[in-house]
Amino acid sequence: MPLIPPIARIIARHLLRGPLTMKGAPDPDPAGLMELGDSLGDLSRARLGRSLAIRAVDAGSCNGCELEIHAVNNPVYDLERFGIRFVASPRHADVLLVTGPVAWNMAEALRRTYDATPNPRWVVAMGDCGRDGGCFAGSYAVAGGVSAIVPVDLHIPGCPPTPTALLSGLLALLQTVDGR
Repeated sequence: MPLIPPIARIIARHLLRGPLTMKGAPDPDPAGLMELGDSLGDLSRARLGRSLAIRAVDAGSCNGCELEIHAVNNPVYDLERFGIRFVASPRHADVLLVTGPVAWNMAEALRRTYDATPNPRWVVAMGDCGRDGGCFAGSYAVAGGVSAIVPVDLHIPGCPPTPTALLSGLLALLQTVDGR
């Protein structure tokens, strides 16, 4: 009887069994999502007289938060049906949604983006890295959290925050700001 090397047995076992992955992501609660989105859309129109415009800024993230930003725009959450949209220019934005720890290479770009955004403007630091640098804090390449470079109005915790947490955070922002 020939001896099979241990690695060959492990490979054969995994090939026969298949991957150990989930069979699908859990669906969001449709009623709660509609209520949250409608509240957010109504409040943005009441506060601003129009839709809320968001400019996403990646200041050096791992792209986990960006995946959740894309998820909030997909057909499941569909942020635009509530009247909230992402814009390509900070000159059209009300909210700067900043992800990741601010890398030294992005510090000046973030300052310029903040300066280009018209008043009233709000800054939201998304994720644990945006709050304080997260696991990258103290690195030679990182200036710190978003508040080390520009003033922050709201932090949305999580690594990464879920799309529902992002919607809840934006709703909390609009409920607490004074319309500067």
